[in-house]
Amino acid sequence: MAQHAAEPALSAEPPEDDVNAVTSAVLTASRLLVAISARSLTAVEEQVTLPQFRMLVVLATHGEMKLVGLAGRLAVNSSTAMRMADRLSVAGLIDRRVNPANRREIALRLTEYGHRIVEDVTAHRREEIAAIVTRMPADQRTGLVTALRAFTDAGGEPFFSLTARDALSIGWD
Repeated sequence: MAQHAAEPALSAEPPEDDVNAVTSAVLTASRLLVAISARSLTAVEEQVTLPQFRMLVVLATHGEMKLVGLAGRLAVNSSTAMRMADRLSVAGLIDRRVNPANRREIALRLTEYGHRIVEDVTAHRREEIAAIVTRMPADQRTGLVTALRAFTDAGGEPFFSLTARDALSIGWD
């Protein structure tokens, strides 16, 4: 069927102004989320830095990992990851285990105390975000969930609706 002159051509790509509008909205939302994240860390800032907390979250999410894999997930070199792991181990937040079959491999996992830190910070973030979400019009919440899931999928970030405690209780440690 021939396209009429009055009908716009459909494109597989969104219009540039749509991409710009979404990008601006996500950047604005990211500033809010970074502020919430920073506030949630104030209770534990004497125990861990933001990069160290990132390491704890990766271990909470992915379970025991080799140092090289953890460094890759954090986008840091292995020596940086090793220094962070050393500090977190001394603080009692992670356990380091040498692979008996290959003494050069070190596996890292959270201790119970490390899990508790992640849970506490996550709970604080969850409470603050929930307070903001409750101020949103109810009919827009579903759309936000759909959009954020698509955004995290496109960015390669797994979507988890479980709390850290839920993950522990089903053995995702």
